Amino acid sequence: MSEDKYTMYINQFMQYLQVEKNASELTVQAYHKDLEDFISFLQAEGITSPMEVDTDVSRLYFNYLYEQAFHRASAARKISVLRTFYKFLIREELMDVNPFIASGLPKQEKKLPRFLYEQELTMLFDSFDINEDLDQRDLAIFELLYATGMRVSELCRVQLHDINKEIGTLLVKGKGAKERYVPIGSFALEAVSFYCSHAREKLVKKKMEPESTLFLNNKGGPLTQRGVRFIVDKRVKEVSYTLTISPHDLRHTFATHLLNQGADLRSVQDLLGHAHLSTTQIYTHVTKDRLKEVYDNAHPRADKEGG
Repeated sequence: MSEDKYTMYINQFMQYLQVEKNASELTVQAYHKDLEDFISFLQAEGITSPMEVDTDVSRLYFNYLYEQAFHRASAARKISVLRTFYKFLIREELMDVNPFIASGLPKQEKKLPRFLYEQELTMLFDSFDINEDLDQRDLAIFELLYATGMRVSELCRVQLHDINKEIGTLLVKGKGAKERYVPIGSFALEAVSFYCSHAREKLVKKKMEPESTLFLNNKGGPLTQRGVRFIVDKRVKEVSYTLTISPHDLRHTFATHLLNQGADLRSVQDLLGHAHLSTTQIYTHVTKDRLKEVYDNAHPRADKEGG
């Protein structure tokens, strides 16, 4: 089979993901990369067609991923992509059996999400100089990420008209073209308003054409996900030698703090834009301080003086 034939099947599958599964652009790109890696493996093994793959080949690929020392999460994702791909080929009547249906996915490491304590957040927020243009923008980014729990990709898609300052809400455009409204706290709303009235007006003048994206880079164009990650990483390194966080950790912090303060799981699920409650349940962990507080307040014999 020629390489063009490989490309044909992959392109058909990509179209299926976009049109029928309504997958996001990032998901389609990730699937495409994993499939290209698999095709390279097949070609190296002298396998000329995806339809020649059987359970023996699937086990061979599984061993290959292990030998290449892929992280378990990455290996599990690749196997999951191939299950979906061969399920598609079966639907198209190009295959009879899914060779990856019996492949055991690597067990995922049980890691609790990293999150920040309120004191660490305060230290970060207090480090910004609102007299500096880029600090105005960066503070608004931090405040909005923490206030809404949105993903970095969602933050970069925010347009000026998505914010309703009157009622304090934001239209978030999530995965798979799904949309949700989330409230914005007064601190975040004030930071965003100040940035829009000052620094953003200067940044947008650096481009000839108008720009409706909320967060702009120092050239006046839309800020990218990579740019946001750079901003967060740079700020954290400036204020602490020991603290290491990503923008996604602010999403973890948002969810953790809400649940620690008594928010119900369903509400947090809606705010995060999770399709399944099981995804949100990872945030039901609580800090040691919160556990101690609950114990001291609830247990009859927790405190001698209280008895």
